[in-house]
Amino acid sequence: MKILLRILLALIVLLAIGVALLLTVAPREVHVERSTTIAATPEQIFPYVNNLKKSNEWSPWAEKDPDMEVTYEGPEAGVGAISKWKSEEMGEGSQTIVESEPNEKVATDLDFGSMGTAQAAILLEPAGGGGSTEVTWEFDTDYGYNPIGRFFGLLMDSMLGGDYEKGLANLKKLVEEGA
Repeated sequence: MKILLRILLALIVLLAIGVALLLTVAPREVHVERSTTIAATPEQIFPYVNNLKKSNEWSPWAEKDPDMEVTYEGPEAGVGAISKWKSEEMGEGSQTIVESEPNEKVATDLDFGSMGTAQAAILLEPAGGGGSTEVTWEFDTDYGYNPIGRFFGLLMDSMLGGDYEKGLANLKKLVEEGA
C-alpha cells in the first residue's frame, strides 16, 4: 500500500512539474489570423468593417446568439465607435475602433472584462488584377505571466480561427451579393 501511495504521489508531482513547465514555455503573446479574397474593391468592403453596426450583419457571433444585446456609442463609424455586447452564450464586453485608414485598415481594442483585453484588425489589400481584395482579420493578445491565460493561448487559434473563417465567409457573401 505504501508503494502505491508513493507511486501516486510521484505521478502527481511529475504532473504538476509538467504542467508548470508547459505553462512557462507557452507563448505569452498570441496571434490569430485568417484571410480570404473577396471579389470587390477595398472601397466596397470598407463600409462593412468600419461601421460596428454593419459588422453585425456578417459577425459569426451574432449568428451564434441572436438574442445577444448589443448597444452602440460614439460616432456611427470610424475612430471612437463603440459596440458593447451582453450574452449568456458569448459573455459580455466591448469593442472600440481605435484606428481607421480608409480602404486599408480598421483596428479595434477589445475588452472582455475579467477575461482580459486584446486587439483586432481587418486589413484590406488589393489583389489580383484589380477588382478583388485580400481581407485579413487579425487578433492579438498578451497574457503576460498569467499561466491560465497562457494555457488558453495554446488553444486560441483553434478556438477563434473557425469563427474568423465563418465571419470572413459571411462578409464575402454579403459584399459579393451586394456589389
